[in-house]
Amino acid sequence: MKQKVPQIIESVKIESIASEGKAIAHINGKVLFVANAVPGDVADIQIVRSKKDYLEGKILKFTELSKNRVEPFCSHFGICGGCKWQMLPYPMQLEFKEQQVTDQLTRIGKLNLPEISPIIGSEKTTEYRNKLEFTFSDSRWLEQLPKDEEFPVYDPGLGFHISGFFDKVLDIKKCHLQREPSNKIRLFVKEFALANDMTFFNLREQNGFLRNLTIRSSSIGENMLTVVFFYKDKQKIELLLNAVIERFPELTSINYIINDKRNDTVFDLPVFHYWGRDSIFEEMDGLKFRIGPKSFFQTNSDQARRMYSIARNFSGLTGKEIVYDLYTGTGTIALFVASRAKKVIGIEYIQEAIDDAVINSEINGIENCHFFAGDMRNVLNPEFIETNGKPDVIILDPPRAGIHPDVAKVIIDIKPSIIVYISCNPASQARDLAKMSQDYRITNVQPVDMFPHTHHLENIVRLERV
Repeated sequence: MKQKVPQIIESVKIESIASEGKAIAHINGKVLFVANAVPGDVADIQIVRSKKDYLEGKILKFTELSKNRVEPFCSHFGICGGCKWQMLPYPMQLEFKEQQVTDQLTRIGKLNLPEISPIIGSEKTTEYRNKLEFTFSDSRWLEQLPKDEEFPVYDPGLGFHISGFFDKVLDIKKCHLQREPSNKIRLFVKEFALANDMTFFNLREQNGFLRNLTIRSSSIGENMLTVVFFYKDKQKIELLLNAVIERFPELTSINYIINDKRNDTVFDLPVFHYWGRDSIFEEMDGLKFRIGPKSFFQTNSDQARRMYSIARNFSGLTGKEIVYDLYTGTGTIALFVASRAKKVIGIEYIQEAIDDAVINSEINGIENCHFFAGDMRNVLNPEFIETNGKPDVIILDPPRAGIHPDVAKVIIDIKPSIIVYISCNPASQARDLAKMSQDYRITNVQPVDMFPHTHHLENIVRLERV
């Protein structure tokens, strides 16, 4: 059978950016999606997938660069799976994110919207993350093939997964997403481990000693290191962690986990506290939040504070209301609104997160917050509402997939006066809001950029009962 020759289209002009972050053009009436392009670029493109309504392609070469294009600041740009919008000026990133919200809410949700407030950009566009997770690999992804013909058998790396490849890891020299000592810690651990014959993990063969490394930091200067090992070797673990302690006295907490499973998830595994405190603290709006090795916390602390303040303002609280904070996580939003509410009820699926929420309420001396763990569909029932009181305001910040249809129905049946819906995915948010549109009208829409140089954002919508 004759092999099909790949279709190449010359001099394609990039027109705009799509909702999922890829650039778009039009070819013979079809939408063409392509990565790593800027509106105004002209390029020769090879078609890699042809569907009924759209095409996907990859750039072979640029024939003209857009005047809007800027030089990426990271040496790993184009290979690392993160920060894919570095070539877009930040104001343009915000413009496309704001448009994404409008498009998703109107096209998917068919919603009647008020004027959308301008997106709130991040003051920090680098070093804005408070948490990074890295993976050890005994065979790193090679950014350039070696000049000689012999391929290196053992070339370990510590970094991020290559997009689309579960077993490929890019060795990171410098990441611009987290403040120091993040890079220094990662590089020291890698060099010390190699110097002391500590093997890196092989994801396919499931062997090796060092598996993952997580670095957390807070705005008040506290730092946490958690290392995940494939098996327990007391002597090697102590050798590595003691060296880290000696080199980085600014660390607040050091922990480790043993994960001998075939996947990287650690939420079901015990954490062994090794040195310092077992947690670090973040401060927002006069509140202190305890963050443990497995705690969920928004990764951009500065923007999280702004987002929670907006949610509180959208709630319109006078001190007399009962508030339900659904998908409360570690209780950050619940504690943010507590001073202006009569009572706050937080519900979250993960028990460890609820444990953190209880601790955070105790740390801050807040007594009108009550937290419950369980599946939202099971917890949020008539008996629960009768026991805890009918909410006047519901705030919800669900996972990316949005809320279950059963939960949406319960929310509508409860008939709160105000709903504040926070989402990291305007598409699923639009779908959920459409179900509420007969009973509620949207009065405010506020996008917030939590993740500069990516297409991701958070969107806050306020609904009033009609």
